[in-house]
Amino acid sequence: MTVLGTRALNRATLARQLLLDRADVPVREAVAHLCGMQAQEPQEPFTGLWSRLRAFRPRELDDALTGREVVRTHLMRRTVHLVTADDALAWRARHDAMLRQRVLATYRRELAGFDMDELTAAGRAVMADGRPRTMAELVRALEDRWSTSPRRALGELLVAALVPMAQLPPRGLWRTRAGVRNLPLAAWLGRDIDPLPPDDGTDPVGQHLVRRYLAAHGPAATADLRAWCGLAGLPAAVKAVRGELIAFRDERGRELLDLPDAPRPHPDIPAPVRFLPAFDNAILGYHDRGRIIDDAHLGLSVAGQRAVLVDGRVAATWTARDGRLDITPLRPLTAPEQEAVHAEARELAAFLDEGIDHIRITGTGADR
Repeated sequence: MTVLGTRALNRATLARQLLLDRADVPVREAVAHLCGMQAQEPQEPFTGLWSRLRAFRPRELDDALTGREVVRTHLMRRTVHLVTADDALAWRARHDAMLRQRVLATYRRELAGFDMDELTAAGRAVMADGRPRTMAELVRALEDRWSTSPRRALGELLVAALVPMAQLPPRGLWRTRAGVRNLPLAAWLGRDIDPLPPDDGTDPVGQHLVRRYLAAHGPAATADLRAWCGLAGLPAAVKAVRGELIAFRDERGRELLDLPDAPRPHPDIPAPVRFLPAFDNAILGYHDRGRIIDDAHLGLSVAGQRAVLVDGRVAATWTARDGRLDITPLRPLTAPEQEAVHAEARELAAFLDEGIDHIRITGTGADR
């Protein structure tokens, strides 16, 4: 079986994630290809799309959100994601059990003994009037029946698990500060959530997730798939589609699955500098993230620090505030690398349009 080295996996990941060459596609198509974008920090997907699309303008994502082509919702890993309307409706039922289990695991003591069916029905009844509500407003509407219940736990259970919700604009619009207002997905999108097909042991929705994940993240192990979606490995789905796939091994001996015709660029192809937003799935979408970030820096990827890719790997973090764009290297950067980072940073500063007039690579004396 062919062994793919770390650099080969890195270049495949960059290609699938639209980070090797910026793509000339609409926002909806990009979000669909990426299998969604992590979006608990509402402004971060704008930088993620700017790094991936040619001539991206923030208005394009605003229009996709207000036009209901893409939607903010709890999905993979019980995290708020930006996904297409079609994917939200097609994938939600397959994630329901995982979403419920994760909330219950977080609030096991507070939610012990709850009748989930009764609570679901009550939550749906409140939201049936079509009025968007905050989580607190939804919980207050149920106080007559659950007055002694822990409010935070009850609210998260309702909006993240029991009643599939969309987080409505203006939340997530460019340079807009807005709280979360929820409306059932079906009401916001005007279509019902796809029901799960009968259980015949092949998991057709899971099969679709496997193919889509590999298109955006492959080659990958089943542990990577599980880390991305939060579902329990999708064994029936993987078994059903295995005949369509090809297999490799990584340098640790793990089996990696992939789509036969998916891009796997030569390991020596140059990789441009890219600025990633917080919690980008190019990093978080794997169990083994060694293809893109060193083990010593894994904590950065879950702490919300924004990353800079140099030669395809996380080599620095970045912040933008008070008219400054500060870049903090995680390893020494060569003079050509510093110049490339500065060049891309200037483009980022122009995109952010926040009056940034100073770019600094800390510890190098390279201020511009």
